[in-house]
Amino acid sequence: MPSQKILDKKKEQVQILADKFKKAKMIVLTEYRGITVEDDTKLRSTIRENGDEYSVVKNSIISHAAKEAGIDGLETLEGPTAVVIGYEDYVTPAKAVNDYAKDHDFYKIKSGVMDGKVIDVKEVKKLANLPSKDTLYAMLASALLGNIRNLAVVLDQAKQKQEENA
Repeated sequence: MPSQKILDKKKEQVQILADKFKKAKMIVLTEYRGITVEDDTKLRSTIRENGDEYSVVKNSIISHAAKEAGIDGLETLEGPTAVVIGYEDYVTPAKAVNDYAKDHDFYKIKSGVMDGKVIDVKEVKKLANLPSKDTLYAMLASALLGNIRNLAVVLDQAKQKQEENA
């Protein structure tokens, strides 16, 4: 039987992770078995650049934290698990791990959680293939700029026609 000190430490870990789960927009669970220290460092760096978190966590801690956060369906985790938590958007955490998994056969996405709901690997990969938030903003700005240009042309033509008729 573990000592009270160990149990208290585990409860604290569960609470910290549960709080992160509650704040997260996107969580991706991966099997990190076989990753080298160098690759792990690069992956962590990529994830942190996006403002997301990456950590290796015991499955029992993840399961208890998920229950504490009100997330159903993460109780049957197996093998070594890394957790990627995205606070700002849905795409960047999914894209980071999916891009890495494409280049490394041993690295597997287990599942994800989007806004507190468990999603499967296919859904995580669909999110990963969406454009990033910045790309979407650029596309929107471009479309709006094009519409504004078109409006300006139409208004100019209407003004010229009105001047010709006057």
